[in-house]
Amino acid sequence: MIWSTFRWSFIVTFVAFVIAFLYGGWQALFLCLVLAALEISLSFDNAVLNASILRKMSPFWQKMFLTIGIVIAVFGMRLVFPVLIVSAAAGINPIDAFQLALQKGDPHTPGTYGYIFASIHPIVAAFGGMFLLLLFLTFVLEKRSVTWITFLEKPLAKLGTVPFMSAGLATIALLLASLPLHDALRIEVLTAGLIGIVVFFIVHGLGEAFKRYGEHRAEESSALHAVGKAGFFLFVYLEVLDATLSFDGAIGAFAITPDPIIIALGLGLIGAMFVRSLTVFMVKHKSLDTFIYLEHGAHWAIGALAVLLLVGMSVHLNEFITGGVGIAFITAALVSSLRATP
Repeated sequence: MIWSTFRWSFIVTFVAFVIAFLYGGWQALFLCLVLAALEISLSFDNAVLNASILRKMSPFWQKMFLTIGIVIAVFGMRLVFPVLIVSAAAGINPIDAFQLALQKGDPHTPGTYGYIFASIHPIVAAFGGMFLLLLFLTFVLEKRSVTWITFLEKPLAKLGTVPFMSAGLATIALLLASLPLHDALRIEVLTAGLIGIVVFFIVHGLGEAFKRYGEHRAEESSALHAVGKAGFFLFVYLEVLDATLSFDGAIGAFAITPDPIIIALGLGLIGAMFVRSLTVFMVKHKSLDTFIYLEHGAHWAIGALAVLLLVGMSVHLNEFITGGVGIAFITAALVSSLRATP
């Protein structure tokens, strides 16, 4: 079962390491390995949430997520997204931005690809932090029959009955996080954060609509898993969710290397493949049914990540801290689930 689920991940890892070595020698190979470890540690919560959706889809759409979805993950969030960000920040076209990235300049030198991306990190972090914080708040402010950190989740669920509470709390967090920044940057950060809030409600609303449509069509056809249009809409929802949860890895990778090729190989190809394989593994083993608090742990990890992104706008944080916090929440949820199992 393990080999059948992870075999392509191991094959892709071997190929990616060979390409990295041919591209930049042992240093590139090492960076590729570090980025792969970073992505897997940061995205374990991503795999849990993916599994909660993927288990409702047919084997065909599960395969689509593992194949077509990997192309979107690697070339969309890990390669195209950073290039577009640098392109917009530097006022140059995307092709020139990509060529600038291939020059491998010192990220501490003004005008280089890494320097430009690092300079706009607070803006990207504000956008991504707001998006992820709202994803967390949407979960914890909703009343649930099963609670994990009960002394917090029950009061938060009651608080969630107040209209627009999630948007209000996110806005307060954004304002507090922007206080240490200088005036010009504060305005840019607040703008990016507010855009993140608006984008979240648009994307989340469409995603939830796709999700409900897919589940409704599956129920109408009496199918155990969503197929056809239902499967397609769940696939779209899953890709949107997966993309938004990739902000942390895409941002954190630039603290290690600004090289887009190495990022695409380590963070995208290897890391994303293993996350997808892990997702499928959990679906096949029905892990979310066995570990009842796993989804809660994933959302709390996302909430912690959102806070770290906001704090990281003014205070430098090691990227492995964010990965460690996520793993801590997931591990605690696993232990709690095992204790709760009869």
